[in-house]
Amino acid sequence: MKACESCTDRVNIGCHHKQMPVWSRAVGLLFIYLPILTLPFVIASAYLTYFSLKLVGAQNVKTWGDFLPARSSHRYDLKSQITMDGSFKLSMSQSKLFWILNCTWYCPYSVGLFEWHAYMVKVVENWWCPFTHDRKNSYTQGAIDQSFWHIYPEEKAKLHEEDKSNPIFTADPDA
Repeated sequence: MKACESCTDRVNIGCHHKQMPVWSRAVGLLFIYLPILTLPFVIASAYLTYFSLKLVGAQNVKTWGDFLPARSSHRYDLKSQITMDGSFKLSMSQSKLFWILNCTWYCPYSVGLFEWHAYMVKVVENWWCPFTHDRKNSYTQGAIDQSFWHIYPEEKAKLHEEDKSNPIFTADPDA
């Protein structure tokens, strides 16, 4: 059995990369970095979500920094950064600065930003919509003390029994 065939829960990329034409890999690399142009909008969206939660009374909301790796956990700095042998003379993979900017800044800050934003959207979903569906269990990272519906006894009474006591949006199901 080939390595790629044994990884049913993984994305198969390494086993196919070298078989892809150079033009395809170059365009793929370009597509990785073009979203940098959208980061200001994603950052604005995340902060709008953050402040909307704060304005409706949320406390203990995680910040972007909570989703970033500690600087000290990075294995390399500019002095010790390893590089790859490039497949052509001007390949960025030969540059220490490229790897530092990519692996120390772009990737962890982007991943952290999207994880932070997804976390807050789950908090918002749990706050406004305490209605169970088949994906709700994946919202546990955004668990809250009570939903908007739970703070009004007459509205809570309208909820399905399972929604009244779901621990994702009810810290004390018996209250």
